[in-house]
Amino acid sequence: MSDILAGPWWVNVLAVIGLLAIGTAIITLFFKLGRRPDRIWSHSGPPLDSGDFMRGIAGIVNAPIRHGGTAELLCNGDCYFARMLEDFERAQRTINVSAYIWEPGEVSDRVLDVLTRKAAAGVEVRVLVDAIGGLRIPGDGVERLRAAGGKVERYRPPVFGKLTRLHLRNHRRAIVIDGHIGYTGGAAFGDKWNGDARNPDEWRDDMVRLTGCAAGTLQPAFTELWAYTCGEILTSTDHYPDHDSLEDPGPAAHRIDWHTGVVSSPSADEYPLRLFFLLTFLSARDRLYITTPYFTPDSNTRRILGQRARDGVDVRVLLPNEHTDAAPIRRTSHHYYEELLDAGVRIFEYQPTMLHSKLLVADGTWSIVGSANMDIRSKELNNENIVAIQDAGFAHSLEERFLKDLEAAKEIRLEEWRKRPLRSRVAEQLSALFAEQY
Repeated sequence: MSDILAGPWWVNVLAVIGLLAIGTAIITLFFKLGRRPDRIWSHSGPPLDSGDFMRGIAGIVNAPIRHGGTAELLCNGDCYFARMLEDFERAQRTINVSAYIWEPGEVSDRVLDVLTRKAAAGVEVRVLVDAIGGLRIPGDGVERLRAAGGKVERYRPPVFGKLTRLHLRNHRRAIVIDGHIGYTGGAAFGDKWNGDARNPDEWRDDMVRLTGCAAGTLQPAFTELWAYTCGEILTSTDHYPDHDSLEDPGPAAHRIDWHTGVVSSPSADEYPLRLFFLLTFLSARDRLYITTPYFTPDSNTRRILGQRARDGVDVRVLLPNEHTDAAPIRRTSHHYYEELLDAGVRIFEYQPTMLHSKLLVADGTWSIVGSANMDIRSKELNNENIVAIQDAGFAHSLEERFLKDLEAAKEIRLEEWRKRPLRSRVAEQLSALFAEQY
């Protein structure tokens, strides 16, 4: 040891700094280190269709409860892209688009074309794309949109001064037209979202079209990060109109009773999405259906889902099979299967193609839609947004979709799962070491 310390003092200082950096990186990658309580619990979980539940869940995340608006579930790209482009064409004043992934191809060309034409016609067009997820957004299309008067910004590009926060991405899906028509859900702008999930090249995904007051709830998910990224604060009635006479629900939309919205950012340590989902789980009395493409449940989530299943709640989780764009995350999910199956949670894997939908419906009355996955990254590291709706009609449409997807899924059985080979268990354990980053 004395020989090691015998060198110049500055060499020793650099060595200590290097060791601290390595130690910090290891701790950040593999340990939660007090980022959340070891145990989250509640004395009571009021029924999901009660006023007590709405007041409690909105209060815990400091989100207002709102009445009015409509919601419509749109399944797969052939459906939601067609409706979205129609709404873009009818825009009169503003189009705000927040997207994580934007890739070249037919979908991108169609969207950029209509946005450019609307900008040239005088509509205020703003596009916020994540700098990493949107790395491949066509530069020529962006330049044409800007030349027509549209504004395009990249969220948190890799520049000096922001490199320590490079892993904290904007994953929000918030598209709002004229302040009174909005879209949120799992889809982004790439050709894999096109089609109708007919083959492995066409992903299975959902978007929700919101109108009126509900679209107004979605708007802050865009305007907040837009101000952070470029400095422009949006406050006019072109973005926040009076919704009394502006609703355009469409024939299949549900006029919803109550709803609230949550925007989540990694800047704070409260992690409202975690509490929001866990209180929903604690309050479920009869059934809890979850569809998610990325599933790395932390210890509190696993404990509460398992306890609800043991208490007689029908807990079902629908996940992708080998058609996934994130094999390490799927292996990490597998690491937790046995614990959840043993508690009575039913797990299904969708077979035809990549499942990218993000939907939750509970007790036939409470629905959560938006950008968030059931993983630690969504709850702690990404900017996310969700809209939660208390309405039996809309919940029924989500339940119907969930049960239809189960018809194309394989249920994972506990006894069969326990027979999987040792190499699979080892791969799952290794992948799970990085669960804090998924």
